[in-house]
Amino acid sequence: MPARSVPVSPTFVTVSEHEVWLRAVRQLDGCTLLANFRLSDRHKDHEVDLVALMPDSGIVTVEVKGSHVWYDAHQGWLIQRDGQPQRIDPVGQARDACYALRNYVEADPRWGSRGRLRWGHHIVLPRTQLHDDFATPDCPRWQVSGANDLEALGQRLWDTTSLYRLDARLPTSDDINLVCEILSGRNQPVRDLVAIADDRQALADRLTMEQSNLLNVTRLLNRVEIRGGAGSGKTVLAMRQAKDLASGRGGGARQRVGVVCYSYGLAEYLRRELLVGSRGKRPAFVGTFEDLGRSWGVPITGDRQDSRFWEMELPARMAEAALSLDDGARFDAIIIDEAQDFADDWWTPLLNSLRDEQVGGLYAYSDENQRVFARFGRPPVAMVPLLLDHNLRNTRQIGESFVPLAPTSMELRGGDGPEVSFVPARVSEALEVADEQVEALLEEGWRPKDIALITMGARHPVQAERQQTMGFAGYWDDFWSNDDIFYGHVLGFKGMERRAVVLCVNEDGTRDRGRERLYVGLSRATDRLVVVGDLAAIERMGGGAVAQHLGTA
Repeated sequence: MPARSVPVSPTFVTVSEHEVWLRAVRQLDGCTLLANFRLSDRHKDHEVDLVALMPDSGIVTVEVKGSHVWYDAHQGWLIQRDGQPQRIDPVGQARDACYALRNYVEADPRWGSRGRLRWGHHIVLPRTQLHDDFATPDCPRWQVSGANDLEALGQRLWDTTSLYRLDARLPTSDDINLVCEILSGRNQPVRDLVAIADDRQALADRLTMEQSNLLNVTRLLNRVEIRGGAGSGKTVLAMRQAKDLASGRGGGARQRVGVVCYSYGLAEYLRRELLVGSRGKRPAFVGTFEDLGRSWGVPITGDRQDSRFWEMELPARMAEAALSLDDGARFDAIIIDEAQDFADDWWTPLLNSLRDEQVGGLYAYSDENQRVFARFGRPPVAMVPLLLDHNLRNTRQIGESFVPLAPTSMELRGGDGPEVSFVPARVSEALEVADEQVEALLEEGWRPKDIALITMGARHPVQAERQQTMGFAGYWDDFWSNDDIFYGHVLGFKGMERRAVVLCVNEDGTRDRGRERLYVGLSRATDRLVVVGDLAAIERMGGGAVAQHLGTA
């Protein structure tokens, strides 16, 4: 079999150097080649074009001169550079590198008392013809190969130590493996998934803040709908706008700002991010639509499954309450995150709560393809639409899994990460398999607080238990304050994210709005995504492109 090359596809300065490497790989069966190897000792920095590690022969450092060279008895080896002949010392380079590598290996504690192997050096001149009887005092013919020797290059490298170096023992395969291990270094920092995720998050944060320059464009607009796909930084942009308006940043007057969303989890996140710092620079209100009603004294009496109450009765009561608000309780501007979740009648109380219904600010952040509830409300006033078409929060690999479901084409700028994993499982077995994948993520090196298991069908038993014992408020508070694995449902996890997510598709794909729920689920992981479920069910929800992408994961 061909030699093993490290790296697999090295880069060389000249085509002839690449040719030498390729011939050595093909001709040295069962050996290892280190290409462009560098080593520093107390005397100098060494760079070796090739190191051939050959069981039952020896270790040979190879110096390749890719251009034509010639030999002058008075000046030694010469090469043409910048129109002038310049002296070179390929023999000295290869010899010094050989001794430096040998000393490095033998000084390593892992080498112990194994003794000395056969080490040698060799010169290759792929653009220079050499006479069969050529020799110099420091370079016998067997130690140099010219253009006319390349067909037998592998054998000539092998013979360098197997025939002509008899001063030490032949290396075994175990010796060669240990030399490779020693030459790879020792006690190196290991690949840390969390540290890599930290670096990628810092990049995503920077890109998101650069995108916040968009707010400068909207500063003179009071009715704006900012549309963007998953991971486009909508929530971060909404928070930045809330802080700017509340603090008067940018030269404007401080405004009384309300920030409203639908889900408990997102509301808790917004409160933690916005209700800090000087009280005079915070938004006046941050919370869910129903929290806003409570702040106005509206009783919340309906069950969450009672769509009539939530979509008609509650907004009617809130609209009436908003009309009687004192001026000090009204808003100069309202920001709605995940606005696609709002019903038609929810917009009326929001507009009623503005100090000036004509010029009061109304800013909606939305993604129509994340409309997972059967509500199709639209703002009843004209809005200027702006589009975010960059995905900044997910890795490229994760973004590619849900791009076919996105409302518009998206440029994936979130960086590279691990490939998306797909684990086939029947609907009845999906929860059990998903639990196994959580354990696998822990073994990979992810921390419990990095991981979420999100279901699309029935809730996970751990989620059901936590919501029952903690209540909704405590359950979401636990999401932010606890270091444990989070168990949630795709409907409640909208607008949220964790670094590593196991998406459990524990349904058959026939429920309404499956495409939208799958889109949300696939986009909740920022760095590592594992999808568990039946591929046919996924195809029913997301179509052939998504199924094909996951099927080849």
